[in-house]
Amino acid sequence: MSLWEYIEDRWDLIVFETIQHASMVAQCVLVAALLGVLAGVATYRRPRSAALATACAGVLFTIPSLAMLGLLIPPLGLGVAPSVTALVLYALLPIIRNTVVGLRGVDPTLVDAARGIGMSRVRSLARIELPLAWPVILTGIRVATQLAMGIAAVAAYVSGPGLGEQIFSGLARLGGANAVNSTLTGTIGVAMLALIFDGFFVLLGRLTIPGGVRG
Repeated sequence: MSLWEYIEDRWDLIVFETIQHASMVAQCVLVAALLGVLAGVATYRRPRSAALATACAGVLFTIPSLAMLGLLIPPLGLGVAPSVTALVLYALLPIIRNTVVGLRGVDPTLVDAARGIGMSRVRSLARIELPLAWPVILTGIRVATQLAMGIAAVAAYVSGPGLGEQIFSGLARLGGANAVNSTLTGTIGVAMLALIFDGFFVLLGRLTIPGGVRG
């Protein structure tokens, strides 16, 4: 059976797993973005706190994905819970780091000018600092999404949803019928989703980053 015949024969299942994969990545990155940006905003003015937040996220990031997923099985079991938890934890580092870097890169004279005309710290952050730091923050979210896309495939190790099931199923029976087709289907599907998500972030950047900030 050719690859295309394999896909046609299992089209409904593959579409379902693709939607699962995309949905899990999107939701996990959204949660990680909220947590990461909040952590960056809370610590960027305090170098030690920022270094601690980045270091903690970095330690989590260095744990091999299979080990992380395995460690999450005892407290969370199999399925969605350990998969989602792992994806959120892995996505935090680039978002926290880029938020801190982006906010620190804002020209201090602009912040001082905003405070000089009566803006509170919160209003200055919302109206001046975050919009100017947004391109760097968005890059961090974009990188985190690509990382999460690949790790989501590994989540099939703990019975997580998505295209990883195609990959792991194929690898488990290499040499058998359709093993290569299954592995290729999952791999190509993940790669295509990664390109689609990346294209979305390029469009989002064009829509949300002012021309003057883009340069």
